[in-house]
Amino acid sequence: MTSDPNQNDASEELFRKAADAIKNAHSLVITAGAGMGVDSGLPDFRGDSGFWQAYPLYEKLQIRFVEMATPRHFSEDPSFGWGFYGHRTNLYRETIPHSGFSILQDWIQRFNLRWFVVTSNVDGQFQKAGFDEQSILEVHGSIHRLQCQAPCKPLIWENEEDLEIDFETMRSYSIPGCRHCPGPARPNVLMFNDWSWLPVRTDLQQNRFDRFITDCPQPLVVVELGAGTAIPTIRFTSERLGRRRQTTVIRINPREPKIDAPHLSIPLGAAHSLQQIDQLLTN
Repeated sequence: MTSDPNQNDASEELFRKAADAIKNAHSLVITAGAGMGVDSGLPDFRGDSGFWQAYPLYEKLQIRFVEMATPRHFSEDPSFGWGFYGHRTNLYRETIPHSGFSILQDWIQRFNLRWFVVTSNVDGQFQKAGFDEQSILEVHGSIHRLQCQAPCKPLIWENEEDLEIDFETMRSYSIPGCRHCPGPARPNVLMFNDWSWLPVRTDLQQNRFDRFITDCPQPLVVVELGAGTAIPTIRFTSERLGRRRQTTVIRINPREPKIDAPHLSIPLGAAHSLQQIDQLLTN
């Protein structure tokens, strides 16, 4: 099948408009969903089929992602709860961020941009890629922080646990304990039907982001990467910022790219799109 030259021309024009917006910007907000991690090899759990492809045992047990990603397991069967979250912790620790992360860092330095990251991902990939912790808002928390399951106290600490998983049963051989009571610990991640998540760390991040938005110089560019509509927190953030004067949103998403003009919609993956824009910025 031959490619449509009109489609190629449209893509080239979109990349050029995106490059021009970044070149002329004074501030940058990077908003990122699960699609940002896909190019690093991380699963995005899109739909039950995507979740079960990553975790065949849960398909056999007919457990969906929304049923697995709940705090209930840490109270009723913490070994089973930690089987899932322990595996994810190890996966995120081992994953190397893709080249798109360094491209974004290069833009920040090259164009002297004020910047902030807003992400729904709990994987810590932006920190791992070298982005400053003080300029990141993790709206759903981080798997690299722990809290009491109850919780007994409003305290959060680093996840330094060595988690070994039995892949036949998806159970953890060890159960991290709370540092302040005899009960189990859980990740400081906002789950489904979650009434015990401690948002104190995220609230501090949100305050820093609010101050950034109040003071950041215009023009502002929002680069949205892999944020879907199933849980539209990140998309809503991008669109809210896009209503500000002198702001351009560049929505990069291979499945759900639509955004109203004058903002830009690029229907491709994160790493590829960032590479194409970067080529125009470096030529």
